[in-house]
Amino acid sequence: MIKVLVTGASGQLGQCFKKFASRFPELDFTFCTSQDLDITQFGVVSAFLRKNEFDYCINCAAYTAVEQAEKEQEMAYLVNGEAVKNLAELCSEYGITLIHFSTDYVFDGKKSAPYNEEEDTDPLNVYGASKLLGEDYIKNHLEEYFIFRTSWLYSDIGNNFLNTIRKKIEQGEPLNITTTQQGTPTNAYDLACYVLELVAEGNTNYGIYHYSNLGEGTWYDFAKEILSLSGKQGEINLNENNDFITLAERPAYSVLSKNKTLRTFKRPISSWKESLARLYKGDDL
Repeated sequence: MIKVLVTGASGQLGQCFKKFASRFPELDFTFCTSQDLDITQFGVVSAFLRKNEFDYCINCAAYTAVEQAEKEQEMAYLVNGEAVKNLAELCSEYGITLIHFSTDYVFDGKKSAPYNEEEDTDPLNVYGASKLLGEDYIKNHLEEYFIFRTSWLYSDIGNNFLNTIRKKIEQGEPLNITTTQQGTPTNAYDLACYVLELVAEGNTNYGIYHYSNLGEGTWYDFAKEILSLSGKQGEINLNENNDFITLAERPAYSVLSKNKTLRTFKRPISSWKESLARLYKGDDL
C-alpha cells in the first residue's frame, strides 16, 4: 500500500481529494485538517511524521483569500511560505515525496500568451508572493517533489466563484462581472483526480507543472457559462463590469500553458467548459 498524507483536508481541494479516495484502493490515506495537524508548527509536524510512515504528502493547506492577504500579510506568508518550508524540510528528512499546489498569480500577467513553467515569475500581490515563497522553499530543500500551479479553482464545495454565482442566480440577483482578467477556470475535482492517478502509478517525473483546464476566458465568460447551464439566461441580467476595483492587484492575463504537463504525463485534460458542464450536471462525482 502506498501511504498518503493529505494536509489541509477541510479546504475545498482537500475535500475533493477525500471524495475521490475510494477510487484508489491501492492508496492508504490519512486526512488531516489544520486542527489535526498544524503545519505552521515544525515540532508538531516532526513528531507526527516520526510516529507515522508516509510515502507522499499532498499539501492542500493554503491561505487563499487574495484580498484579505493584503491586510493579513504575516498570516499569508506563514501558511503559504513558512509552513511549506516545514513540510519541505521534514519530507526531505523522512524520505517523503511532497505534492504542493501553487497559483497562476506568481506571474504579473503582462503577457498575452500562456505562461510556461520556466518563465520568470513576478507576483503583483501578497497572495502570489507568499505562494512563490513556498515554491522556493520546496525547490531549496527537496529533490522529490511535484508543484502544480493552478488557476481559478472551483467545485461544489465551499466559497468559490461557481457557488457564488449559482447563489446569485437562485436569488434572482443581477450579475455584474469583470472582463479585465483573462485566465482559466479549473475544476478542483479534475485536479485531484489527475494528481491521484500520478501517485497511484508511482510517477517520478518530479518538478514544477501547470494544471488548469484547457481554454481561457474572463470572469465574465465564466459567469456567462454558469448562467447558460442554469437555464435562466432570460431571467437574470448579466452585465460587463470594466471598473471592478480590488485591494489586491491581479494579473490581467494569467493563462497557464499545459504543454509540459501533457507531454510528460500523457494524460488528457478537459476543457474548462466541458468540465464545468460535467460538474454542474453532477456527473462523475
